[in-house]
Amino acid sequence: MDQASPENYPRPDFQRSNLQWQSLNGPWDFIFDDEDIGLKAFWHQNGLPDQVQLQQDTTQRAQGSSSESANITAKIAANPENLIHGNLNQRKSHATVHKKGQIKVPFVFQTPASGINDRDVHEVFWYQRRFSDIRSHLQKSGGYRLLLRFGAVDYEATVWVNGHYVGGHRGGHVPFDVDVTDPINASNLQENEVTIRVFDSAYDLTQPRGKQYWGAKPESIFYTPSGGIWQSVWLESVPPARLEDSSHGTILRSNDIENGILQGSIVVSGRSVWNGYMVSMGASYGGVTIRQSPKIGPPKEGNRVDISLDLRMLDEVQSKIPDSHILASFNNNRAWRNGLALWSPEHPQLYEITLRLFDPDGLMVDEVTTTIGMRSLEWKTGNGTFKLNGHLLFQILNLDQGYWPDTLMTPPSQDALKADIEMAKKMGFNGCRKHQKVEDPVFLYWADRLGYLVWGEMANAYSFSEQYISRFDQEWMEAVKRDINHPCVITWTPVNESWGYNDLKNNAEQRNHIRSLYYMTKALDPTRPINDNCGWEHVKSDLTTFHDYADSDELANTCSTLEGILGPKAGRSTFVAPITGLDEGASHTSGAVVVCTEFGGVNIAPASKTGHEDEWGYTTAADPADLLSRIEKLVNAVVDGGHCGGFVYTQLTDIEQETNGLHSFDRKEKLEAVKLKSVMENAQRKYFERRLG
Repeated sequence: MDQASPENYPRPDFQRSNLQWQSLNGPWDFIFDDEDIGLKAFWHQNGLPDQVQLQQDTTQRAQGSSSESANITAKIAANPENLIHGNLNQRKSHATVHKKGQIKVPFVFQTPASGINDRDVHEVFWYQRRFSDIRSHLQKSGGYRLLLRFGAVDYEATVWVNGHYVGGHRGGHVPFDVDVTDPINASNLQENEVTIRVFDSAYDLTQPRGKQYWGAKPESIFYTPSGGIWQSVWLESVPPARLEDSSHGTILRSNDIENGILQGSIVVSGRSVWNGYMVSMGASYGGVTIRQSPKIGPPKEGNRVDISLDLRMLDEVQSKIPDSHILASFNNNRAWRNGLALWSPEHPQLYEITLRLFDPDGLMVDEVTTTIGMRSLEWKTGNGTFKLNGHLLFQILNLDQGYWPDTLMTPPSQDALKADIEMAKKMGFNGCRKHQKVEDPVFLYWADRLGYLVWGEMANAYSFSEQYISRFDQEWMEAVKRDINHPCVITWTPVNESWGYNDLKNNAEQRNHIRSLYYMTKALDPTRPINDNCGWEHVKSDLTTFHDYADSDELANTCSTLEGILGPKAGRSTFVAPITGLDEGASHTSGAVVVCTEFGGVNIAPASKTGHEDEWGYTTAADPADLLSRIEKLVNAVVDGGHCGGFVYTQLTDIEQETNGLHSFDRKEKLEAVKLKSVMENAQRKYFERRLG
C-alpha cells in the first residue's frame, strides 16, 4: 500500500496517533462536460466516456455586455486604472469534442501544473480514479469507517463510489468529507472507483469567488479562476466512535491567560448510544507532561464533552523542559505568566494537547494530538490600542493573496506555505491579512509555529440575493470553525470593500446581513475582534479599518487626523449613515482600534517592453531604491499621525498582471529584505514611543 507519511498529512493541526491515511493527490481521469450530459448518461455508474461530442452551436457566446462587466469591476475595484473592454467569458469556437484525459490533483485545470492548462470556460467537469481500501483486516472487523476527505473543491461537488451516491458539498474554500464505507463493504472489490462531478459557475456573481474573475482574461485586481479540486484529497481510516476536529465542532479556547485555563469543548461522533464512553484531555510542553484530566462522559442529550485544564507549570515541571523548547527565559513576562507559556510572534510557544476517547470497557479507541497557544487579545482598551497578552501590539501586516505562477490558488508544495511566512518575517512583517481566500490549513499550522499573525477572511461574491445569503452564511461559518483553534488567527473579516453589497448606502437588507454575519461570528467566537466590512461602509464592527492608495503626501494628510481617516474613501463613507425610518446607521466608536488595512501597491516601472502591457500598480517607482523610499514614506504617512494601531501593506507578491508586490510572482525579492525590515522596525519604534512615552 502506498501509505503517505504523517509529515505530509493535509491537516497536521489534528492528527491521530495511529494515523492510517493515503493521499489521493496525483493523476485522475478527467473530462469536461460543457453541455451537462453526464448525469443523464450515468457517467457515475458507467464510467467517464473516452470523449464527448458537443451538439450545440459552439460559436462565441458572450455573457452579458462589456459595459456591464466594466461597470461591476469599476464599482468593486475602486481604483483608477483603465479597464479592458469587451473582456467577456465565452466558449471558444474550436471546442467541438472533449476527450478524457488526466489531471494532476490538487491542481485545477486552469493551471500548467495540472497537465491541462485550459483557460476556456468549463462549468461542469468530472473526475474519476480507482483506490483500494486502506483499512487493515482488524480495523474492518472492528467497524472502522473509511472517510474520503477533501481540503476544498470549488464550487459544488457530488461524489459517488462504485456508482453509489455518498455525499457532496457546496462551497469552494472549506473542507468536507464523505463516508465511503458502505458501498465499499457492499462491493467487496479489490479496487473501488470514486467519481466526482463539479459545477463551478463562470458567471454567477452570487457565488463566493474571491479574486477569481468572471471575465475571459484576468484584469485589474482579479485573477484567473480556479475550478474544481484545489486542495488535497485523501482517504483516512477512523474508529466508528471517534474524536472530531474543529470543522465538526471541537473548540479549544486558549485565551484565559490570567487563570491559565484551557477550555475544551470536544465533539465525539460515530455512535448514537453513549453509555460508558469517556473523554480525557492532557497537556504537555516540550514533551513534558503538565496536566491530565480525569475521564469525563458526555451528557445524555448530546455528543459534546466540556473539559477544563490548568496549563500553569510548577517549577519542577519547568526544570524538565529541554533547552531546545525554551524560547525565552522563565522570568520574561512577555513569554511567561505565573508558569504559563504565552504565544506571541516573538515567542510562539505551543502546548501539545492530547485528546483520548475510551469505550465502556475503558479501552482507548481513539487518540488525537493537536497544539494550542495560550494568548489573549484586547481591542476594547478605550485608547485605540490593540493588546496581545496585555502588552501593546503594533500590527505590521502584508496583504497576502496566496497565488503562485504555475499552480494559482494551490501552493506548489506544503513547504511553499512555510516559505512565504519566512519571506514576510524576513522583511519585518509580523503577520498578514490573508486576502479573499481561506488558505490551506498547513499555512496556519506554520503560522502558529513561526509566530505569524493572521487575519482570517472569506472569499466574497459580488451580487446580493437570498441565494447569496444562504451560500455565504454556510461557507463563512465553516471557515471560522475550521480555523478557530489556531492562536495565530487574531481577527475575522467576512466582507471586503462592500463586495456583494453594492447599495449599502440605501439598502437596509444588505446592512442587516452584514450585522448578522457579525453576530453569528461573535456567537461562535467571542475571543477575537470582527472587522465586518474591511475598508469602508462599516455596519457593525469591532475595528475601524480603511483603505487608501493615495501617494505619501496625501496619505499623510489623511492620517494626520481622525476626521481625515473617517472621511469618505473611494466615494464611500467609512461608516454607513442612517436611513430614515429603516436603519440607525453606524459610527466610529471612540477609542476603537484604527487600522489602515490597505495602502501602498507600488510597482516598479519595467526597464523595457515586457509583453504585458496591462501590468500595473497603484503608483509606480523607477527602481528598487525608489521603491524602498516610497514605501518608507507611505509607512511613515500612516504611522506619524498617531491614530493607526497597525497597517496592511499591499502586497506580498505580484500576481499575474498586478505587479505591485514586494516580491515577483515567482518569489524573487525586488528590494533588500534587511532594508525593508529596518523601515518596519522604525515604524514600530515610533508607534511605541508615542504610546508609551
